[in-house]
Amino acid sequence: MNWDPWSGCYKVSDGCTYCYYYGPFSKRYGQNTVQKTGEFDKPIAETTKGAPRIPSGKIVATCFSSDFFIKEADEWRTEAWAMIKRRPDLDFLILTKRIERFPVSLPSDWNDGYDNVNIGCTVENQALADSRLPLFLSYPIKRRFVACSPLLEKIDLSPYLDGIEHLTAGGETGREARVCDLDWVLDLREQCSAAGVTFWFKNTGSFFKRDGVVQKVNPFKQSGLAKELGIDIPGDRRLF
Repeated sequence: MNWDPWSGCYKVSDGCTYCYYYGPFSKRYGQNTVQKTGEFDKPIAETTKGAPRIPSGKIVATCFSSDFFIKEADEWRTEAWAMIKRRPDLDFLILTKRIERFPVSLPSDWNDGYDNVNIGCTVENQALADSRLPLFLSYPIKRRFVACSPLLEKIDLSPYLDGIEHLTAGGETGREARVCDLDWVLDLREQCSAAGVTFWFKNTGSFFKRDGVVQKVNPFKQSGLAKELGIDIPGDRRLF
């Protein structure tokens, strides 16, 4: 289940260069004005029969068409947090490339985090891992995951995995996508295995290197091919 309280985004790091959603080869290219959507109040909205529009027990991918912590949404985020608090029966997944803005508009009763909120930090390369993850780990968050997506190079996350519940890795999709190397993915998997962190290889990307050979993968087959490799480390299904 998705909830996009606002839409519109713009490049903030290397992983944004060929964004499948707003990048130069997407149909939404240039839509960088951040604005509220018509489903802003979706978590607390009801159907015509009075039932919650989002049924209890759902995992809610939150603001995946923008960034929950983008500056332009600072005023709206306070209200969004209030709606999240009103739905403790839902699990909200929030993934960001702007983890340095996490404290902005944080609820006064956040303390060490809400039980129903899982915050994810995206790191695409080693430089971003080294700059974002120390910040990420310093903030009061109960549930944390890391997304190496798009994975652009080999990354050593071993100094940062204590306190991380889950790691997702995936390649880049699109005609200008950069190569995703299986060796990088397997290295991340080994780091997770050693640290007791669950792992999900979600997709190969459009150009997938395996055994020294780069193959072009149809967008509709990228997730299936990743799954066929059987390298996931399963765990709490709330995480992905």
